[in-house]
Amino acid sequence: MKKLFAEFFGTYWLVFGGCGSAIFAAGIPDLGIGFAGVALAFGLTVLTMAYAVGHISGGHFNPAVSFGLWAGGRFSIKELIPYVLAQCIGAIAAAGTLYTIASGKAGFIIDNTKAGAFASNGYGAFSPEGYSMQAAFIVEFVLTLFFLLVILGATDKFANGKFAGIAIGLALTLIHLISIPITNTSVNPARTLSQALFVGGEPLSQVWLFWLAPILGAIVAGFIYKNLLQDTSEA
Repeated sequence: MKKLFAEFFGTYWLVFGGCGSAIFAAGIPDLGIGFAGVALAFGLTVLTMAYAVGHISGGHFNPAVSFGLWAGGRFSIKELIPYVLAQCIGAIAAAGTLYTIASGKAGFIIDNTKAGAFASNGYGAFSPEGYSMQAAFIVEFVLTLFFLLVILGATDKFANGKFAGIAIGLALTLIHLISIPITNTSVNPARTLSQALFVGGEPLSQVWLFWLAPILGAIVAGFIYKNLLQDTSEA
């Protein structure tokens, strides 16, 4: 149960900090943090919780990461579903907190016809810059694949584990710097689901892509690292 609570709180912090920065701080005229600030916020959430609770649960905070670590031989399939459920519940709880806070401002409304509403992900008309479904799938697949390669490499027993959280947090920052204009960046199915549940409409119907592409990318990364990159002396 401690592992599941760690995943709950870690994912809660990721969504609250990352999506919260997008909702409250990104677009303030003259003082807003913009895309770069949001990218950094997501990276910082993972970095901070990796050191706070990573030693308890492994610090996944993302269903795709759990699938990738399983594919890489680092995680038991028996724990996969409980981890994913804890991550999704944590993400939804964070989105609910964000919604409650945002509702405290007069005139607050979620326009589910607008790309990126309530920090939601999307493609086509719901991509921040109008990128197609194919483009969205490719970027989410590729970026999650490389995210898992970073995670698997940084946490390898031959790597310097003290710096793993920094490498992983910076990787997530880079991922957001690349893809916020394309999909508003997911690479995390729980993060996408939590925001879409409050937005509804077309963004909710597009959630499937942000589960399928990241999980496939993560699984491919797991197999690549295990079979092509991992030192055979680890076996």
